[in-house]
Amino acid sequence: MPKVHLLKIAHARSGDKGNGSNVGVIARHPNIYPFLVKNLTTAKVKEHMKHVCKGDVERFELPNIGALNFLLNDSLGGGGTVSLKLDAQGKTHAAQVLRMELDVPEELLTLVN
Repeated sequence: MPKVHLLKIAHARSGDKGNGSNVGVIARHPNIYPFLVKNLTTAKVKEHMKHVCKGDVERFELPNIGALNFLLNDSLGGGGTVSLKLDAQGKTHAAQVLRMELDVPEELLTLVN
């Protein structure tokens, strides 16, 4: 299985929720969503974002739109109005998550090529 960036098989969007950020990851094809559910775990997101996320990572499944929403607790240095972080609203967190590498089956990659 080739190792590819999550960007190859998903879109993402992020924003702030107080002192946490949320990252919505949307499958580029409906058949990719079950793969994301199985392989894009809170542990993997936490490990990938450990330099930013100091709290727990929570995951919410949205099968009706083929998406997963991750809440990165304690990732904004107190939140937009009090944080000294360059990205106090977490707008770049989606781009960071999309740089994560996963082993993806070839048959799924053909759906997005």
